[in-house]
Amino acid sequence: MQYLQVENISKSFGDKILFSNISLTISKGEKIALIAKNGSGKTTLLKVLAGEESVEGENAKVIIAKDIRIAYLLQDPQFNEEESILAAVYQSDQPAVKAFRLYEEAMLNGDQSGIQKQLGILEELEAWDIESRVREVLGRLSITRLDQKMGELSGGQVKRVALAKILIDDPDFLILDEPTNHLDLEMIEWLEQYLAQNKITLFMVTHDRYFLERVCNTIIELDRGQLYTYRGNYSQYLEKREMRMTSEGSNLIKMQRLFTKELDWMRRQPKARTTKAKSRIDQFEIIKEKASEKIVADAPEFIIQSARLGSKILEMHNVSKSFDDTQILSEFSYKFKKNERLGIIGPNGAGKSSFLHLITGILAPDIGRIVVGETIVFGHYTQEGLTDASHKKVVDVIRDIAEYIPLEKGLKLTAESLLEKFLFPRSQQQVYVSQLSGGEKRRLHLLTILMKNPNFLILDEPTNDLDIITLNVLEEYLESYKGVLVIVTHDRYFMDKLVDHLFIMEGNGFIRDFNGTYTDYISEKMNIIPETTTVKQPQVKSPHPVKLKSFDTERKELKKLEKVIESLEKRKEEINQFFLNPNLEASSIEELSKELGYILRTLEETEEKWMELAEIIG
Repeated sequence: MQYLQVENISKSFGDKILFSNISLTISKGEKIALIAKNGSGKTTLLKVLAGEESVEGENAKVIIAKDIRIAYLLQDPQFNEEESILAAVYQSDQPAVKAFRLYEEAMLNGDQSGIQKQLGILEELEAWDIESRVREVLGRLSITRLDQKMGELSGGQVKRVALAKILIDDPDFLILDEPTNHLDLEMIEWLEQYLAQNKITLFMVTHDRYFLERVCNTIIELDRGQLYTYRGNYSQYLEKREMRMTSEGSNLIKMQRLFTKELDWMRRQPKARTTKAKSRIDQFEIIKEKASEKIVADAPEFIIQSARLGSKILEMHNVSKSFDDTQILSEFSYKFKKNERLGIIGPNGAGKSSFLHLITGILAPDIGRIVVGETIVFGHYTQEGLTDASHKKVVDVIRDIAEYIPLEKGLKLTAESLLEKFLFPRSQQQVYVSQLSGGEKRRLHLLTILMKNPNFLILDEPTNDLDIITLNVLEEYLESYKGVLVIVTHDRYFMDKLVDHLFIMEGNGFIRDFNGTYTDYISEKMNIIPETTTVKQPQVKSPHPVKLKSFDTERKELKKLEKVIESLEKRKEEINQFFLNPNLEASSIEELSKELGYILRTLEETEEKWMELAEIIG
């Protein structure tokens, strides 16, 4: 069934043509990703598909199937600042969602008659699963204070509320613009699994290449105003794109080399299994294997000469830092080494940005001391981006820092040439910063940091809103960077390629130093059941691959798993019963929501393992 069809549509802004006479069909069950350079019209095309932007062309058509429900997630969603999270999350025409919203309001107000009335409506609608689905979505996205006003939230929290609203509404067709922005790594991995469900039809823009690899079955590239369709996931797209560029005799040599390098990286990764009953542990083992295979990079086209590093880099001695009741660091000590490549991970609100501010001296520790070496030159890329530069031309932003930068072997690179290396052609260097797209502004901000030749480079979420081509350029530069590199990012692919050990912010001021890549860490973590001091959880080890010698052994394992499933189902039902209590305190709701998320996750893993063993027995 065709959900949406566009024919011969064009769009331009002034003299700039974004796309011309393009056509596209989206059918039920397809999961399509759109790839293009920043500023080439990705978001505009999404708005056209969502019916929020008009099209040009005499024969232009946008045909939407009757009776299908479409939801559109914007990069920067807007809500009434005075309405509550509850009101925002449950904006829907779905009768079941409406009834559940009224049920939630009755719960908050202690309205017993209202609670019973809405339960009766949900019973009539046969919407028995809506509560567990809603609790899972809200719990996974860390949305707990439903009475909080939208105007009190950060931009990232607003984006998560918008995503929750769409997923709870359960539309037929999802249009998502950078859905992983502002999500922490655990949220992204959950969303990845959620969107991979067969029933979901999806059209999205994302720079997350693991997401593209595991979720999408079609990738569409918008290149020089035209669409090119590639059936398959990200690695298959790279292969087919290389063939297209070769056959066209493209003279975009640098772009072709970057994508060839990317394809080499993907080819070294084992192919996914074809069986439906896959073990999630197996998936992480595959990820670990492919992430550990380092590719031999091409000789970099240019190497910026960083400031010299002395013997003392940066030392943290028994550092503690807290904000009100939130402990960021507790007696933390560490000595940075030359050419260190560190990734910092942890849930939103764990204090990752605060940790970076401590390093650079923006924040002072409550206890302890931080000693910075005399030769250290910090380069700190922040999420705030460029400030007070809208009135300047692109090239002048770089010239204000320096007319040229020194390369190795005594060579120099002019500001104009450096801009070209980072995909700002000479014509675009003369436009004003205010005319750039969000991704282009971030790319320019990144250049202003690199222009200062730092030897201690800190990147706080550098991949947000950057296109994949820019990410390839950035990764190529960072692979040859000689200095200390510290990265905070939700982009797992980016982190796997560039860092070799992690600081894991585990809460209450504790930081774990993990030697390995992000996928190494996940592979280890999947064999550990999370613990909590406030919620009693079933002590069930995550199923893991074992060598089975006989069907007798497998049958015994099946029986064990069946008991685990029964125990988890029982606990899930108990939690759902707790939610019916109108006097349940907000703190208990939050804890039970977290436990329910854990139960659902473990239940899914255990059922998959059961299916895998059942297939073996036949």
